[in-house]
Amino acid sequence: MSKKVQPIPEGFHTLTPYLIVADADKELEFIKSAFDGQVIHLSRAADGTISHVTLKVGDSMLMMGQGSKIHPPAASMLYMYVEDTDAVYQRALECGAKSEREPADQIYGDRTGGVVSATGIHWWFGTRIEEVSEEEMEKRTKAMMAKHGG
Repeated sequence: MSKKVQPIPEGFHTLTPYLIVADADKELEFIKSAFDGQVIHLSRAADGTISHVTLKVGDSMLMMGQGSKIHPPAASMLYMYVEDTDAVYQRALECGAKSEREPADQIYGDRTGGVVSATGIHWWFGTRIEEVSEEEMEKRTKAMMAKHGG
């Protein structure tokens, strides 16, 4: 009789992002450098490209592979909660990302900023700076829409 297997592997959450990128080695180095990503498993294809890599970033898992004719690269956007949005944003820029939006406080209570990595992945960072009630959120949204004509 075989041992019972956990349906969700140790260390994983219900939802795990899987990126298919144009240059998996380049994105892997970016994730390791900018976000202290730790490689859990790495498999390479016969041509040397990454066929699959599992990384741990903070307390979350991320899977990634090299794009191909069968599975072409796909645009992706990830949102990461971090301790210090400004510091992570700056570090990502130093690791070769381009700014998508400088860090700023948002009406929903997060301070956010965004970058695009060299392979085109949109990485957004958020730090919760205040708890906002549903009532306050509705009030702030209406005020923002009135200000911007929407």
